[in-house]
Amino acid sequence: MDATRYPSCSDLMQDLEGWHANYSTAEGQEEAPAEGKATEVVSRRKRRRTKGIKNEEEVETQRMVHIAVERNRRKQMNEYLAVLRSLMPLSYVQRGDQASTVGGAINYVKELEQLLQSLQVQKQLGQRADTDGFASPFADFFNTRQDSSCSFNGGTSRRSQNGVTNVDKDYSGNEVMVVKRSAMADIEVMIVESHANLKVLSRRHPKQLSKLLTWLQNLRLTPLHLNVTTANEMVLYSFSLKVEDDCSYASVTEIAAAVCEMIGRIQENIGLSFP
Repeated sequence: MDATRYPSCSDLMQDLEGWHANYSTAEGQEEAPAEGKATEVVSRRKRRRTKGIKNEEEVETQRMVHIAVERNRRKQMNEYLAVLRSLMPLSYVQRGDQASTVGGAINYVKELEQLLQSLQVQKQLGQRADTDGFASPFADFFNTRQDSSCSFNGGTSRRSQNGVTNVDKDYSGNEVMVVKRSAMADIEVMIVESHANLKVLSRRHPKQLSKLLTWLQNLRLTPLHLNVTTANEMVLYSFSLKVEDDCSYASVTEIAAAVCEMIGRIQENIGLSFP
C-alpha cells in the first residue's frame, strides 16, 4: 500500500510567503512608472500656471500705463481748452465742449487776421506814398515779391508769359505753396491736407467777389471763411477753402493758374465758363 505524502503546514506557510513577496515586488515595479508620470504632469501644470500669471501681470501693467497716459492727455487737453477760452471773448464760446471751443478759436483768429491786415494797410498808406505800383500797401502779405506773370485763356494781359515763383514743397515733394504775380492780380495759394488758403490782390471791380465765390464753388473749392481788406482802388481777398474730394485741381499751381484766369476774365469782362 502506497503512502501519499501531503504537504505539511510549514510547507504551505513558506509557499504563501514566497508568493506574497513576488506579488509585492511586481506591484511595486508597476506603480513606480505611474508615480513618475504623475509627478511630471504636476510639474508641467505648475510651469504653465506660472507663465499664465506672468502674462496676466504684463497685460495689467500695460493697461495701467495706457490709462495713465490717456489721463494725462485729457488733462493737458483740458488745460489747453481752458487757455483758449480765457483768450477769447465770451461771444465766441457758445458751449463748453471741445468742438465749440476750437471752432470759436478759429473764428476769433480769422477776425484778428482781418483786423491786422486792415491796420497794416492803414499804417503803410500813412507812412509812404504809393510809389511801387498797386501792390505796395499789401507787399508784406505775400511770401515773395519776385515778379512772374500769369495769363488767361481767351483774354489779354499786359504780360502774357506764364510763370510761377517761390514754389515750396513738403518732404514728399508735393507742392504746398505757390505765388503768382501779374498785371491783373497777385495770387498766393497754400494747401495743407484738404484745406487751402487763397490770397488774391487785385483792383476793385464791380461784382468781382460774388463772381469769384460762384466760380470757386463750381470748382469744388468750398469757401469756409473770407476776409476782405480794401485800400483805395485795391482789394485783398483772403479765402479759407475746403478742397472737396471731387475737385479737379490737385495742386497749388493748378489752383493759382485757374484763379488768375478767373480774375483776368472778370476784369476783361469776358464770359465765364465752368469745367
